[in-house]
Amino acid sequence: MSPELPFFLALSAILFTIGLTGVLLRRSPLTILLSLEIMLNSVNLTLVAFSRQVGGSDGQVFALIVMGIAAAEVVVGLGLVVAMTRREMVLDTDELRTLNG
Repeated sequence: MSPELPFFLALSAILFTIGLTGVLLRRSPLTILLSLEIMLNSVNLTLVAFSRQVGGSDGQVFALIVMGIAAAEVVVGLGLVVAMTRREMVLDTDELRTLNG
């Protein structure tokens, strides 16, 4: 017996809430990036759950595209964090206003 659609939607809502809380409350750019990844994965879970419900594969294909975009976002974000660390800039998002240093 497999879990039904409401279970997946509830799990996705819980994951999205955890990610949103992390984005709103944390100051570290790395933690914010990880929280964004949790939010994107919750959306992927919703897409795959609805795709499974209707019997198509469109949601699964779209989830793969979202994963690719998320990987690109991580590369750019980590690149910025490494560049800021090398220039000895502050990595606190409350104190960080501009990228020129």
